[in-house]
Amino acid sequence: MRKIEHIGIAVKDLKAANETYAKLFNSPPYKLETVESEAVSTSFFRIGETKIELLEGTSDESAISKYIAKRGEGIHHIAYDVEDIVSERERLISEGFQAIGEVKTGADNKLVCFFHPKSANGVLIELCQERSKFPF
Repeated sequence: MRKIEHIGIAVKDLKAANETYAKLFNSPPYKLETVESEAVSTSFFRIGETKIELLEGTSDESAISKYIAKRGEGIHHIAYDVEDIVSERERLISEGFQAIGEVKTGADNKLVCFFHPKSANGVLIELCQERSKFPF
């Protein structure tokens, strides 16, 4: 792992949250995106080298909507930038981390995969790799 890529925050109302965080950071989000396959709308703010991703579920069945219904708004995951997502995923599985699904396309031109919070002291872990750097 090379760095924290972003911190994901689950929100009920993306528009209202964007207004709040724009005031906090004194800057609007640099990107808005909907990921249909995950039923989520996102926005990204840049703070130095780190990004903050706000996530709003677009259906009651989305993972974000279910998370908010169970736990409320707040930090949802920490994402780490990796050079080779496939080998890093395999390494973590061999170390006993419980993968959630396979490598897939995520927001912000990334390939992503997740590891269950039970594997990491209650924190959902996301690995990210730039799509342009994917080996195949």
